[in-house]
Amino acid sequence: MSGKITAVFFAAIIVFSSAALGEARKPNIVFFFIDDLGWTDLSFMGSKYYESPHVDKLAKDGMVFMNAYANAPNCAPSRACLMSGKYAPRHGVYTVSSSARGSAKHRKLIPIKNTTVLADEFVTVAEALQAGGYVTATMGKWHLGKDPTTQGFDINIAGREWGSPSGGGYHSPYKYPNLVNKQKGEYLTDRLGNEAAKFIEAHKDKPFFLYLTHYAVHTPIQAKPELTSKYQMKPTVDQQTNAKYAAMIESMDDSVGTVLDTLDRLKLVDNTIVVFYSDNGGHAGATSNAPLRGSKGMLYEGGIRVPMAVRWPGVAAPGSVCEEPVIGIDLYPTLLEATKTKRPAKAQLDGSSLIPLLKDAEARLFRPALYWHFPAYLQGSTRRHGPFRTTPSGAVRMGDWKLIEYFDDGTLELYNLTKDMGETSNLAEQQPKQTARLHAMLKAWRRATDAPVPTETNPQFDPEAWRKATRNR
Repeated sequence: MSGKITAVFFAAIIVFSSAALGEARKPNIVFFFIDDLGWTDLSFMGSKYYESPHVDKLAKDGMVFMNAYANAPNCAPSRACLMSGKYAPRHGVYTVSSSARGSAKHRKLIPIKNTTVLADEFVTVAEALQAGGYVTATMGKWHLGKDPTTQGFDINIAGREWGSPSGGGYHSPYKYPNLVNKQKGEYLTDRLGNEAAKFIEAHKDKPFFLYLTHYAVHTPIQAKPELTSKYQMKPTVDQQTNAKYAAMIESMDDSVGTVLDTLDRLKLVDNTIVVFYSDNGGHAGATSNAPLRGSKGMLYEGGIRVPMAVRWPGVAAPGSVCEEPVIGIDLYPTLLEATKTKRPAKAQLDGSSLIPLLKDAEARLFRPALYWHFPAYLQGSTRRHGPFRTTPSGAVRMGDWKLIEYFDDGTLELYNLTKDMGETSNLAEQQPKQTARLHAMLKAWRRATDAPVPTETNPQFDPEAWRKATRNR
């Protein structure tokens, strides 16, 4: 009898020890960061033309954030904010390449000088997780300098300073020094998904942070012919009509499926946090962001509101929907808290942890507002800005209200997003008190973050050329 008791005792110790070890293991993180994916570019966000079954299931198994925002209306600053956990004025990455885009004769102001590299002085979320015992990998678009391995990533595949796919675009041969070419014509989105699966397989026994940052669905609009043919035969719905773009979305979705299937096969699902997010709104030349106004490159909702879903078994309730406004800088403190990783001493984080929301979709963060600062020009074509998608501007959202300020002429635009998601009715004159309140908050935030505002007149500006360009829109 004593032998049986002893055996049972030791078996209990083994079970208890295994459980303790399991509890001690930090959760893995898989972060899907999609380029230029619009708010309604997925089935679960309302598209009836694009197909995204794998992302749809991910969203169904977790929490969807209906008021999720990028920190900027284009790629590089949004990524810099995500990695640093800081608003743009603190790191100086405001736009892609030069802030003086478009014709000089159309620019009323000299924009604020832009930097294209996230300085090493900033402690990235990858560096924080790496210091906390995580194996870290970035796969795909980096766009913040030449080498992400200097900023917290153990492994880098296809990440450089480039904002678009190199070489043959989405089809091999590529020109990445850290991505070996295989068969000619291979599709980049497929390849990155397969590389991500290999990484998970190789590091399944230790905590990992996988940052899968697809170049898709950024231009050039290149898709696999067989998928393009499928959508050419499919009836278009609403304003989403681009078969090649639809095919790119499906390939992106298949890549997500490859990664999720790997987690499932290796029985890692229950201990893996999965984040799906986009860096800015959809490109007007590729998709429609309706019912939102505007597109990539603008501070209207179509430029900054993005799809976002988080799956975290045991924390985020399956099928839950959160309406609280959230933003990219929130993800850094969220991941630190979720993994019980120590906050770096140098990391002054501007965001708020989303853990309260993930635990309860009805919770609130109780912060004053969300802010954007974009002191740059972006060429394009709009009725509002003539030959530009946007002129130097800033924005603030507080509750239902959103204010946009344009620095070149001082124009203020006020919208009630609950009643007017499409930002069709500027209420700045009808609501002077609300306008003044939000404007005061925006200016106070700029002072607190040392946000530079362009004020110097551009000597090359030609008023007549501007009027002509505007009349032609």
